[in-house]
Amino acid sequence: MDENNIANRIIGAAIAVHRVLGPGLLESAYHAALCRELELQGFTFESEFPIVVEYKGRLISPAYRGDLLVNNRVIVEIKSVDKLKDIHRAQLLTYLRLTNRRLGLLINFNTTLLKQGIQRVVNKL
Repeated sequence: MDENNIANRIIGAAIAVHRVLGPGLLESAYHAALCRELELQGFTFESEFPIVVEYKGRLISPAYRGDLLVNNRVIVEIKSVDKLKDIHRAQLLTYLRLTNRRLGLLINFNTTLLKQGIQRVVNKL
């Protein structure tokens, strides 16, 4: 399955979570619920996966932790904020570059209609 198909199915899973929980909860609640939904749908994923940074020949490990890596191909960053900002998008793009992945989803669950809180972020496409 390619990145776009995986991403579309992840979006469907996120919509299912949002329909049940609605907006206004902490990011950790959406993270746990999305993990459960992905599990029920048969995805493989790594939660809170380490992101290593190389700086001048030295590895800084783990420098960061990404929210989800789904099917070892798509990074998902979960937010529960009033509005997504450019820095959120930049953070995900940096994670994509550091892990050499091509597609990420930035999902803000704190919206009335979830599709308004979803951004696709691409690296080298």
